[in-house]
Amino acid sequence: MKTNEELIRHFYTSFQQKDVKAMQECYAEDAKFSDPVFKGLNAEQVRAMWAMLIKSGKDMRIEFKNIKANALGATAEWDAYYTFSVTGNKVVNKIKANFIIENGKIVQHTDVFSFYKWARQAMGFTGLVLGWTSFLRHKISARAQQNLDKYMQAGK
Repeated sequence: MKTNEELIRHFYTSFQQKDVKAMQECYAEDAKFSDPVFKGLNAEQVRAMWAMLIKSGKDMRIEFKNIKANALGATAEWDAYYTFSVTGNKVVNKIKANFIIENGKIVQHTDVFSFYKWARQAMGFTGLVLGWTSFLRHKISARAQQNLDKYMQAGK
């Protein structure tokens, strides 16, 4: 069994290589995921989310660093570089990840980033003006969930 640090390093290396299957295998059957856009995803949804993001993020690349692990889980920092498909704007998203790990699998994964910084980059002027509002955050979150639901339905 991999150590917690090895598991997270494997997860992000797989992400860099766009190996969705290897990423998906890092999650436990009852895993949960949340970030400022995708809230409260279950294991099936988080596995589909990574597949959808890799498939749609044609120019996406990531870098990761500062993996710190202990007996209960791990933390890491990662940066995503990609073009936001809705606007064509370039985005550099700096993310802090927290993991709870049991029996060599991720059971809880929480990514934290500044939604306002993301919105300013991804949405341009609209993000600058409205990126701090719960209105835009909820609108983006709802659209992302709809896209994920459609992606999952198409795969069945």
